[in-house]
Amino acid sequence: MIAFYVVYSLVRNQFGSAAVEPRLAYDNAIKVIDAERALGLFHEQRIQSWFGDSAAFFRFWNIFYGTLHFAVTIGCFVYLYRKASDRYGICRTTFAATTAIALIGFSTFPLMPPRLLNVGGEFGGASFGGDKYSFVDTVAEYGGLWSFDTGPMAEISNQYAAMPSLHFGWSLWCALAVVPVLTNRTAKSLLSAYPILTVFAIVVTGNHYWIDAVGGLVALAAGYGIARAVTPLGQAAAHKIITKTSSA
Repeated sequence: MIAFYVVYSLVRNQFGSAAVEPRLAYDNAIKVIDAERALGLFHEQRIQSWFGDSAAFFRFWNIFYGTLHFAVTIGCFVYLYRKASDRYGICRTTFAATTAIALIGFSTFPLMPPRLLNVGGEFGGASFGGDKYSFVDTVAEYGGLWSFDTGPMAEISNQYAAMPSLHFGWSLWCALAVVPVLTNRTAKSLLSAYPILTVFAIVVTGNHYWIDAVGGLVALAAGYGIARAVTPLGQAAAHKIITKTSSA
């Protein structure tokens, strides 16, 4: 799994934001906003504005966004492997397929997140007309664990890898994979709430549009479909190898 994540990160960030045309990412953002407006559901600015300029609030959700995405996912993998090994195979393959599908989205549809729409600089959209929006770049204004748009991180990270939202896709995977086998009610409740809290985090911090979460859901559903198709084949092949080894 570590090797898989290293490969994923290399593919996702091989060009970084510095090599993605900001105008293309901005134009795609306008397409997403227009789609949400057509549905009457473009409310991300309003939601962010509800919390004013509370530095502690936004810093908390930036840290939530930047840490639990990895910590909870790793914890769920460990739990499945140790406590529910019968589910591990298909859950692992679902996760891998979902992530691979997301890479296609990142490479074909670079998307400027809300927090960068109305800021200047190398990666922002203010010069393209984004200054008509009122989103706050919470990472720059209030901070978190790190900054993506300055220093070496700006060269290797891909800030336009927003559609689909793997933060939501992975969080929903965690809940669907592990909640059914948990016995502790508190743990069940917390993990069940995790995807909902993640949607709130990605929207209020300005890192995603809510429709990115829909993309994450679609990627997860497709990943599960792939896993259902290939997992039996892998198990059959493994059984055949084990049988031949045993007979030898």
